[in-house]
Amino acid sequence: MAATSEAILQVLCSAGRSTSHMDLCPKKSNFLVLPNHGLGYRSKSSRHKSYNTISAFHCGPNLNNRFRSLRCKCSQVESLTNAISEKKDPLKGELSANGNGTFSSILQIGSVSSLEDEAWELLRASMVYYCGHPVGTIAANDPSDSSILNYDQVFIRDFIPSGIAFLLKGEYDIVRNFILHTLQLQSWEKTMDCHSPGQGLMPASFKVRTVPLDGDDSATEDILDPDFGEAAIGRVAPVDSGLWWIILLRAYGKCTGDLSVQERVDVQTGIKMILKLCLADGFDMFPTLLVTDGSCMIDRRMGIHGHPLEIQALFYSALLSAKEMLTREDASADLITALNNRLVALSFHVREYYWIDMRKLNEIYRYKTEEYSFDAVNKFNIYPDQIPPWLVEWMPNKGGYMIGNLQPAHMDFRFFSLGNLWSIVSSLATNDQSHAILDLCEAKWADLVGDMPLKICYPALDGQEWRIITGSDPKNTPWSYHNGGSWPTLLWQLTVASIKMNRPEIARNAVKVAESRISRDKWPEYYDTKRGRFIGKQARLFQTWSIAGYVVAKQLLDNPDAAKILVNVEDTELVNAFYCMISANPRRKRPRKGTNQSFII
Repeated sequence: MAATSEAILQVLCSAGRSTSHMDLCPKKSNFLVLPNHGLGYRSKSSRHKSYNTISAFHCGPNLNNRFRSLRCKCSQVESLTNAISEKKDPLKGELSANGNGTFSSILQIGSVSSLEDEAWELLRASMVYYCGHPVGTIAANDPSDSSILNYDQVFIRDFIPSGIAFLLKGEYDIVRNFILHTLQLQSWEKTMDCHSPGQGLMPASFKVRTVPLDGDDSATEDILDPDFGEAAIGRVAPVDSGLWWIILLRAYGKCTGDLSVQERVDVQTGIKMILKLCLADGFDMFPTLLVTDGSCMIDRRMGIHGHPLEIQALFYSALLSAKEMLTREDASADLITALNNRLVALSFHVREYYWIDMRKLNEIYRYKTEEYSFDAVNKFNIYPDQIPPWLVEWMPNKGGYMIGNLQPAHMDFRFFSLGNLWSIVSSLATNDQSHAILDLCEAKWADLVGDMPLKICYPALDGQEWRIITGSDPKNTPWSYHNGGSWPTLLWQLTVASIKMNRPEIARNAVKVAESRISRDKWPEYYDTKRGRFIGKQARLFQTWSIAGYVVAKQLLDNPDAAKILVNVEDTELVNAFYCMISANPRRKRPRKGTNQSFII
């Protein structure tokens, strides 16, 4: 079988198949990648003439093993550990290898001069190195935790605040390396039970592994081992990974002024692959992205399947970002046209149908149902009895928000923080809606911020509703984890949104609340209870994106202009197109194709 696979690979090479996403190693690479052919990869060693191959037809449980991982065999790979051990942390924390591709700092928290210094030392301690160069940060670096699970991996969504922190600090290499290496992982064959998703899918995470070099037990090599959801709890593909990747790529260009990365052919190809996957035609009548439960930050069953707000806000932001970065060429014309059309339709749909305030709530309360016509007011056949009792009392007279989800005969009235905040950042929400969202945050400060910012969603599911929707998930009990838990990492999104609307005092007050205890509590992943008073029951300590979220919030409050690298501003064309849709009657009847039609019966 090995000989057969080698023959197939040689045929593909001789046939002129492209080997995209190559030469991404920080040092000069000598590996070859053959993506998207169902053949995995082959890795060529400078010291050995043999090739490692994967069977083209193997669909067994070992398909996603280390032999399909990205390998780097740099000329000095044998001295990697020595090279890293000589590096010193800027805050005097020495680095030591922990055996899984990461290098943890020996922390001396008592020696740091401020909370920000402590956060930076912890953030640097979480850095992951590949071939001697930083490529990301692990999810958590808790030395007392014996159950690591996948918290020692680099997650795409988790690295975003870390990447922003390093960009604002002027340390660009780690972000550039992360962008290019995750791009290369995009090309791997992604298979579960012999089925492969779309080619543009980005991994949820990857792990750097140090393994013995083939044929030489005295030497080692680094490999990148990606997870596209095949090993994740619930086996859910990470829809948000590619969207966050595009957002970070734009931020890198804005912050550094270096547009050469986004202009690379392989990077342009990666952007297009993500867009084609998101813009692919389907059965859905809506411009919003249709996803399964658990496909974003809320990665467990929480009743967000369908068209969750978080995905739509990130989708809109990624579309605007991609529009800025795509090179104008004939081959991209159709894609850019589809992108523009989707932006207009998506903004109209979300602003018109996801928005809720006291006026809209009263309108829903008086809805008529079972309207069969093109000019129906209650388009989605929402039953007024769906309005939950808690919302009637909770909705302030001043303020409003985007609901969590919208589907036929279903509105999820829960408030989801990330979706609403990124609707502000991306300009998916109008200016008035953005201010109203922040008004609501201030009016409901005790519920959304409490003793630790910020609620991931409000309110929590409980009782029979919790049992049915979560499947009695013991981790998502009421007011815990994704079911109404408080997540410090959301500080940075709150800060960007507040600065964009020229209301930084909101973020500044939230940061003060977090500073009162987050260091003493050892930077937990999340907090439990309605006001966030307890450290989460299963929360990891020294959670990297909790640390990075605080760091970015402080950086942006000190330099508000820096928030521009993340903010999307609508262009004039989109604004005009949107108002044209508003001025036209959205419930107009479809015109007939012809006035005189004959029918054969």
